[in-house]
Amino acid sequence: MNLKSYYKKIHEVESALDSDNVLVVSEATPDGGKAGVKTLTTKRVAAQLVVEGKARIASEDERAEWELAEEERREAARREELAQRIQVHVIPDPEPGRKPRQG
Repeated sequence: MNLKSYYKKIHEVESALDSDNVLVVSEATPDGGKAGVKTLTTKRVAAQLVVEGKARIASEDERAEWELAEEERREAARREELAQRIQVHVIPDPEPGRKPRQG
């Protein structure tokens, strides 16, 4: 492989990307890469994955779907964290069986 052309291709793909964070969708590869996995990554890594044929840039629809799912995951994590913080205090009755006076 010619390294000059490899890095030139990476630079071309990277310069075509407009955002610093890029959502890529993995492609199936002979070494066991699973197709369809979405990952948010930097421009440089995204360009490298595209040039190597391991991923492609996600479409706008895929990006919107991923952002919605990510927001749902964040909300579920937030609810879980709040549930972990709930504290219950048990206050024992000083004299069991005795009724409190009403006055």
